[in-house]
Amino acid sequence: MMDKLEMIRAKIRTVDQLRRDLAVWRFRERVVVFTNGCFDILHLGHVEYLARARELGHILVVGLNSDESVRRLKGPDRPVNSVVARAGLLAALSFVDAVTVFEEDTPYELIRVVRPDILVKGKDYDNREIVGRDIVESHGGRVITIDLTEGFSTTSLINKLSAGLPK
Repeated sequence: MMDKLEMIRAKIRTVDQLRRDLAVWRFRERVVVFTNGCFDILHLGHVEYLARARELGHILVVGLNSDESVRRLKGPDRPVNSVVARAGLLAALSFVDAVTVFEEDTPYELIRVVRPDILVKGKDYDNREIVGRDIVESHGGRVITIDLTEGFSTTSLINKLSAGLPK
C-alpha cells in the first residue's frame, strides 16, 4: 500500500504515463478536464479555481509550465518555487488527478495529447483566444472560462512580500 507521499508523487506524470492514464479514463468513460498554468506560489485563488475546474468533470489534469517556460513568460526572477515544489503542491490537492510538466510557452502540444473533454481557463482570458480551443472543439469538447477569486494573484503576493524586504 502506498503512503501519502507516494500517492502525491504518483500523480506527477510524464506525457507517456499520462497517455496510459488517459486510455484507462476514456475506457471508463470519465470526463477529462484540463487546465494549465505556472502556479508559482499556490494560494487560495488557485485552490478555488482548480476545485471549480474539477467540478466540471471526473478527472482533472493540470499542465504545469517548466521553470524555463515560467522564466520566459514571467521574467528572470521567476519562478519563486521550482517545478518539483510546484508539481508536488498541486498533486497534493485531492481534486487534482494528474500533473504534467510542459516545456513550451503554451500547452498546445500537451492539449493535443490530452484531448480533454473540457478545457478550462480563468475569466481573465478571452474565450476566443484560449490556446488549444481548436483541438478541443474539433472533437466535440467544450472550452469554459470560470471566475477567479477576487484579491488573489501571485504577482501581487510577490510584490507585497518584496515591499516588506530590506533593499
